[in-house]
Amino acid sequence: MNWRKGLFAAACVASALACTTAQAIDLIAIGTLPGNGADHSGQSQLLENGVRADLLGGIGSGLAWAGGSTFLALPDRGPNAVAWNATVDNTTSYIPRFHTLHLHLKRQPDSASGLPFTLQPVLAQTTLLYSRERLHYGGVVAGFGATPASNTRGHYYFSGRSDNFEASTPSSDALDARLDTEGIRLSRDGKSVFISDEYGPYLYQFDRRTGERLRVFTLPAILAASHKAATGATEISGNTTGRVANKGMEGLAISPDGRTLFGFMQSPLIQDGGDGGRANRIVAVDIKTGATTQYAYDNYLADKSKAYNSSELLALNDHELLVLERDGKGLGDDSNADVKRIYKIDIQGAADVSGLTGQAALLQKAPAKTLFLDIAAALKAHGLTAAQIPAKLEGMAFGEDVFVDGVVKHTLYVANDNDFLATTPGGLANPNHWFVFAFTDADLGGSRFVNQRLQSDQDRRGDDEDDDRQ
Repeated sequence: MNWRKGLFAAACVASALACTTAQAIDLIAIGTLPGNGADHSGQSQLLENGVRADLLGGIGSGLAWAGGSTFLALPDRGPNAVAWNATVDNTTSYIPRFHTLHLHLKRQPDSASGLPFTLQPVLAQTTLLYSRERLHYGGVVAGFGATPASNTRGHYYFSGRSDNFEASTPSSDALDARLDTEGIRLSRDGKSVFISDEYGPYLYQFDRRTGERLRVFTLPAILAASHKAATGATEISGNTTGRVANKGMEGLAISPDGRTLFGFMQSPLIQDGGDGGRANRIVAVDIKTGATTQYAYDNYLADKSKAYNSSELLALNDHELLVLERDGKGLGDDSNADVKRIYKIDIQGAADVSGLTGQAALLQKAPAKTLFLDIAAALKAHGLTAAQIPAKLEGMAFGEDVFVDGVVKHTLYVANDNDFLATTPGGLANPNHWFVFAFTDADLGGSRFVNQRLQSDQDRRGDDEDDDRQ
């Protein structure tokens, strides 16, 4: 069977939703990068668990396009799969960072894979994240201090260690050093990045060149947990409201005009049903003013059989968003992937749920969703088995348009987080993956696609003049 016809059939069998659009989206390239190499951070020392601090692993928690073949890739809080101390959930003093990559998409007709392009990732730079203000470091483990050795006056680095916090403040305390980075987006001027976090949850702005924290966005207080702990289980048992431990602000999108951020909780808040519930929250943040609006999102599958957590958010335009939902199965834990799907929602006219609490109340205000792409079905149609599909698909970004069979198509890049495990427990290679899909405006079911455009100096002067006239 022709692989594109196979993709059509698999997508329609997998779901009755949006069968007039989702099946036309083509897989055009697959790229990989081994997870056992070194990044460009210069952090060659060993972490508490014996893993090198410059391990290039798990860089697909977030993905942002920076123009041309340049992308920004985000790891999370670092390697914690190797057991060393359960009192900190085996987290380490890994310094949060982002990487600058070149994802070279090259045409390769009649390739053995049957795909029209190849993708060659090349690591260009690693940027460590720090604050000029002194941060709260913990240190509950005897003999293992939590303060990063790289700290200097004016350079207080963030850390993946779960005990790096001030116990007397809520989880929204921006001076807490612990940071579990999950989403990344580039500012319109290209000079800074916005990064979302699970520990707080936090939403910070960093200098793209230096990694210095520039701004803290104040998020709604209902997202925070009142009582912090170094283990997720203790945090969960110690709170009746706020984000579930390790299920904070997982996804992050930015509107194409660069004016609004959309942060997405990975699971419902405790008071909204908690982990496994249906009612997630999307928080829209006006970048200029910091004002927030909240929208509800229903995690249920189309057949209402189960709710799945959400991994990423991407803006089609200023009011329509793509949401990546997934299970935790597949390559990474030697199981079989099932649910890896991207849905489309429209928040235009949707109710602000900032004043609402509880699953029932939020679900009444959740906008409808339609299937945009069944990733698992698409990859299976190309010949990947369920065991070869990465378990944690977590990053999404649009890229440059390409020509496919003489037709101009938009590109969508999907990345995985391999949890810093270069091989699975069963011994399978577990690299960083990027899957590139191509789609046209006709595949959007009437929606309008607007890609983010980096702003030139002339554009910025024009915007400043517009702002002055308002």
